[in-house]
Amino acid sequence: MAVAHKSVISFGLVAIPIAMYTATQDNDIRLNQLHKEDSERVRYKKTCAHCGKELASGDIVKGYEYDKDRYVVITDDEIEKIKTEKEKAIQILHFVRLNEISPVYYEKTYMAVPEPGGEKAFELLRSALMEEQKVAIGKTIIGTRDTLMAIIPREEGVLISTMFFQDEVKDLPKTYPKTEPQKAEMDMARLLINAMDTPFNPEEYRDEYQVKLRALIETKIAGREVTAPKQEGAGNVINLMDALKASVEKAKGQPENDKEPGAKKKPKKEKAMA
Repeated sequence: MAVAHKSVISFGLVAIPIAMYTATQDNDIRLNQLHKEDSERVRYKKTCAHCGKELASGDIVKGYEYDKDRYVVITDDEIEKIKTEKEKAIQILHFVRLNEISPVYYEKTYMAVPEPGGEKAFELLRSALMEEQKVAIGKTIIGTRDTLMAIIPREEGVLISTMFFQDEVKDLPKTYPKTEPQKAEMDMARLLINAMDTPFNPEEYRDEYQVKLRALIETKIAGREVTAPKQEGAGNVINLMDALKASVEKAKGQPENDKEPGAKKKPKKEKAMA
């Protein structure tokens, strides 16, 4: 697996060299754009707006438009020159509990691995964070931008999630017409939640739509007709309390292994850090 980024975690006067590896991947099926008349690929060319010449990657540089149609060229070497060694490192700013951070701030997750010589300090930081049930908030420069990060300890290692700054998060609607739930409804809702309470096992879930899309592609390749599956009826509209009761009965009567497609009953594990 290729290293996505190398850095140093600065923890007080301790410096921990690390390598960061992407923790996720995109498995979506990609559909190409084709010319409707002959089904040939649509290609895009980079051309100069002034002379019309088609450009290769080596012909292109970066620039900033400081006035109408006036640019100043900025090279990668010049960008690197203005970064200090301190800014290139991941400076730990402070520590917080994980549940204090809203999920809306997380951007992309990496697995952090210590570089040779940094193993002892790395494990010390991971163990101390686990013991204190805390995550570290740090900041560094990646590319051409300041990057906020959450350093999250796990039993198997350390995850680093890049984060959005406050001004990058949109103001979300905060108000909606609220009604006070009746006690019986609240009790039934709690009962339903507890009836469906099982440990999180990521192996139980899969992208069902990608499976259907792959089947559609295989059907088209084989020259067979694409048919729509039989739609399930919406059922009768019932009131909230009846819906909750029916849901509880369904959850109670459903075998544990049938709650999710491909689910396997597993013993409950100790809860991970909140």
